[in-house]
Amino acid sequence: MLVAVTGGAGFIGRATVKLLLERGHEVLVVDDFSSSSPEALKDVEHHLRAPGRGLRVVRVDVSRRGSLKRAISHAGWGSLDAVVHLAAVASVDRCRLDPYRCYQVNVLGSLSVAEDSIDLGADRLVYASSAAVYGEPESLPISEDHPARPISLYGYTKLHGEHVLLAVARERGVRVSLLRYFNVYGPGMNPEYAGVVSRFIEAISMGASPVIYGDGLQTRDFVHVEDVAEANVLAAERGAEGVYNIGTGVETSIIELCRLIARLYGRKCDPVYAEARRGDIRRSVADASRAREFLGWIPRIGLEEGLSRLIQSLKPS
Repeated sequence: MLVAVTGGAGFIGRATVKLLLERGHEVLVVDDFSSSSPEALKDVEHHLRAPGRGLRVVRVDVSRRGSLKRAISHAGWGSLDAVVHLAAVASVDRCRLDPYRCYQVNVLGSLSVAEDSIDLGADRLVYASSAAVYGEPESLPISEDHPARPISLYGYTKLHGEHVLLAVARERGVRVSLLRYFNVYGPGMNPEYAGVVSRFIEAISMGASPVIYGDGLQTRDFVHVEDVAEANVLAAERGAEGVYNIGTGVETSIIELCRLIARLYGRKCDPVYAEARRGDIRRSVADASRAREFLGWIPRIGLEEGLSRLIQSLKPS
């Protein structure tokens, strides 16, 4: 397949691009490098020198109308088979600080990408959504049928992006996969993703006390970036339609996370407690049975293994 990956130089994008290339697909990375750099693709740069169209990289801002068409033209491609749309302002805090830009990228950018994808012949779109669309859960585990009531602007824009893609796809007869990621972590992650993982590792590795907001009993579903990348690729390859939760189904408390990271460093978790943050949900864990059934996706990397890999990747080479 000819696959465009928007945000392909980002945290989840890099893992997705690498897996697509390993599975023999031709990939166009479309990124404005506002939160990454071309050097982030060094693990796959040998594909840039390969004959044919194995990998191309184009710098472009997907929030601008027609930007994907311009990127395809610049790369010398004439059409697409699939698009994995990962480009986003992917942070609750960044959306709070710059709501206009958040809406421009996450909603209008999704509209632009959808229209361009269809005009370029793509018959399948994979969209990176978020568990943030659910808001405070009414029941656990959270299934895709749970009401979507986001409590942050970020969650709202991801939900609006879903609606935009579905509306365009239904009018134009395109298959859309909406993947609602839970807490993604792993090597190369931006601290804005799975921020608590980054903060705990930074503090504990330096012998400092990590800060826990609230009582530490709030829970999250931590899913490794390589598992998320596989979900993206499977959705693109299968042309699956519908909404899919991408999480492990394992509920981990924040204090348990702290203790696990500390143990991996051979230390004790000795946190400092601070006032709970406004808008922080109490518990979160995915029901990912639909992804298993229709995508054939099974998360393979447990939290301890994933954290161990992450910590190892942070050590000086």
